[in-house]
Amino acid sequence: MGFGPASSGLGIRVEGTTRNSTLVCVPIMAESIDKMIIDVMKAGESGADIVEIRLDALKIFNPHEDLKTLIKESPVPTLFTYRPKWEGGQYDGDESQRRDVLRLAMKLGADYIDVELQVAQEFIESIRQEKPDNFRVIVSSHNYKKTPSLEDLGSLVAEIQASGADIVKIATTALDITDVARVFQVLVYSQVPIIGLVMKDRGFISRVLCPKFGGYLTFGTLEEGIVSAPGQPTIKDLLNLYNFRQIVPDTKVFGIVGNPVGDSKLPALFNELFKLIGFNAIYVPFLVDDPSKFLDTYSSVDTGGFSVTTPYKEAFFECCDEVDPVAKAIGAVNYVVRRQTDGKLCGYNTDCFCAISAIEDGLLGLRNASSKVGSGLAGKLFVVIGAGGAGKALAYGAKEKGARVVIANRTYDRARELAARIGGQAMSLTDLENFHPEDGMILANTTPIGMQPKVDETPISKHALKNYSLVFDAVYTPKMTRLLRDAEESGAAIVPGLEMFIRQAYAQYEGFTGLPAPKERIRKILAGN
Repeated sequence: MGFGPASSGLGIRVEGTTRNSTLVCVPIMAESIDKMIIDVMKAGESGADIVEIRLDALKIFNPHEDLKTLIKESPVPTLFTYRPKWEGGQYDGDESQRRDVLRLAMKLGADYIDVELQVAQEFIESIRQEKPDNFRVIVSSHNYKKTPSLEDLGSLVAEIQASGADIVKIATTALDITDVARVFQVLVYSQVPIIGLVMKDRGFISRVLCPKFGGYLTFGTLEEGIVSAPGQPTIKDLLNLYNFRQIVPDTKVFGIVGNPVGDSKLPALFNELFKLIGFNAIYVPFLVDDPSKFLDTYSSVDTGGFSVTTPYKEAFFECCDEVDPVAKAIGAVNYVVRRQTDGKLCGYNTDCFCAISAIEDGLLGLRNASSKVGSGLAGKLFVVIGAGGAGKALAYGAKEKGARVVIANRTYDRARELAARIGGQAMSLTDLENFHPEDGMILANTTPIGMQPKVDETPISKHALKNYSLVFDAVYTPKMTRLLRDAEESGAAIVPGLEMFIRQAYAQYEGFTGLPAPKERIRKILAGN
């Protein structure tokens, strides 16, 4: 499947004219009633539509008194969950007492309760005579091991409906990001109110994109890391970073594809820009394990395009229907756009231009470089660390500018293969430590060495950096990597990866929206993060 029904175009919308009906629910996991009340108030202030009171988190619990207090104090509707250990919760007491508490919550004015499928039919039958008209029972099923087949998910939904549920809830576990597509399909075709979420990092998109498919609610936490299920975002990120309220069925989906993708600045950048111009689109992180499988699964024209990062620039090149001449020469892409007229994937490589132009600008700052006609790279010895997609792009770009290129890689065979392709020299990364044929060389790291969280790592020793006049690092998180710090202390000019990254963002924005890039705004957002 794709990301939903194909829409007619990349529409600009007037802000405020659309708002989905999907609720944002904040799970309240505090161990005391006093802290729960504080958190419930915070949830209301944060924009929550509903709070889920996890009674099984309480260390001390006086049902009648505490339920009354929580319902009275909550500024938003309440959902009570008393999750037993056998369904992934913390309650390990008497089952009949647990159900009595849920019945009591209903009688005292709760808006919703969540009851597990295993006991739902019997429980719902027990409250049938006294159930208030405006009270809803969510019947839930959690699978902490996998996401079942589409057929099995359909059967599960039917079983939950048959139990007497007002609202169906299924929560599965993602082993691969393509698992989420099956849950999206269930949401789209459901005839009853349904919550469908996929747990863990590879299921993250289910929590953000559910309004597109008609999901009844999603969960957003008050604080990062304090979650009621793996993979939950914060309510702040849902509402502000992902513009959750504005996601509707014809919203286009863009994103960054890679592994890892968690620290990318691109979702914050593109979602802010999309919101600024009223562009009906969302940009999310796609944690992908198999690029071909990912593209086959999410093939709708509603997937407008992808930024491509480590380690998939070459794999995505192979999956594209068409590529631009630079990408073809390099054999790698760093972003793709799905053409709206025929759904074909068109790949582009701006790594080459963006990195090389940043390095050339850096060279202009060196003495006498500005008086040189043509590129400052001409005749220079240009050492590229890495032979992946970004390495290929920089090697190709440097060669085109007249530099003498050396490829250093952990795997010598890959270095040799790239060097042969562009007409350069190859060596292993360990040999680079003692490589000093001349002074004033240029070094470009294109590997993820030194990226968050492994910020103390560097591809080359500080001692070896004294032979270079300029050092570029494609890593942009953190902005000042250990490699760049060591290089600066060794007397070299430095060019942070952020410079390349900003220039890439210009091109990708124009590719995704068809509009001129707001360059000053992009630079301000990215440099300020």
